[in-house]
Amino acid sequence: MRIIGFSFTKILAERNALEKVSSINTNVDFKDIKEEITAIIKEEITLNLSFDFVIRYESDKEEKKKQSNETKIAMTGHILISVTKEESKNILKDWKKKEIPNSIKVPIFNFVLRKCTPKALLLEEDLGLPSHIPIPKLKAQASQE
Repeated sequence: MRIIGFSFTKILAERNALEKVSSINTNVDFKDIKEEITAIIKEEITLNLSFDFVIRYESDKEEKKKQSNETKIAMTGHILISVTKEESKNILKDWKKKEIPNSIKVPIFNFVLRKCTPKALLLEEDLGLPSHIPIPKLKAQASQE
């Protein structure tokens, strides 16, 4: 399997009244897998995987009840992968059961995280939201003299 293409089709970031964020939930969901007709690679099959990447910020339950809209960052996009005919058959067969074989699931999941996380961090900064991943911090050590 090779990743041969990637694109976003939607990026949404909205902040609603949040006084204190009690939890941040990140989710990657694969929505569909379809065979794509391309003339790029003749001997292999191209599959188009559509995905949703969503970060939800939740506050205390009492405050959450008052909110009409949620605070979230959402990205939707497509990944094009090149696979052999045999791999394509197995992937599409598993997809009929809404499953993705681990042989491609892990690398594709990590690829989505690598593409979406930096954009999400920028949007979090712009909206004044806490980071959904821990940012490394330096700590001063006491000098030993």
